[in-house]
Amino acid sequence: MADWTPAMVEDRLERAAEVFRSLPEVRPHGYFSAWPEYFHSFADQVGQEPRMRRPKPGPRDITEAEEALLWLRWLERDDARIVWLRANRTPWKRIGWEIGLSRPAANRHWQYGIALIAWRLSGRVPSGKRSRRFVVENADRLSRKIVL
Repeated sequence: MADWTPAMVEDRLERAAEVFRSLPEVRPHGYFSAWPEYFHSFADQVGQEPRMRRPKPGPRDITEAEEALLWLRWLERDDARIVWLRANRTPWKRIGWEIGLSRPAANRHWQYGIALIAWRLSGRVPSGKRSRRFVVENADRLSRKIVL
C-alpha cells in the first residue's frame, strides 16, 4: 500500500469530478431530436476561431473516478457531501447554505474528510478515541509510524 497524503486524495477527487462532468449526459431511452442536423459549409467557418475539445475520458480514467467516488463511503453523510461539493469546485458560501454550516465549520469537515480518506488509503484507521484535529494534523505524516 502506498502512503497517501491529503493533497493526493484531493487531486484524485478533483480529477474524478472532472471525469464525471466530461461524460455525455444521460438521456431517456428513445430520446431523439426531430430537427435536422445542420452542417456548416466552408464559407460559414472562414474567419472563425477553432474550438478546442477535450478528449473524452478513457476506461482507466472512468475506473479511477468510480474508485475515488467509493472512498466517500468511509465518511459520514455530511462530510462526504462537503468533500464531493469541493471536488466539483463549489464555492464555500454555497456549501454553507446547502449543509447549514458556517464556512470555517464546513472547511474543518472537509479537512477531516480528506484526512480520513488518506488514513484509510494508507492502510490505517485512526482510533475512535482520537479527535478530528489529531486525524487532520497527522494525515501528512502517515509515512512515519504513528502510535495510537
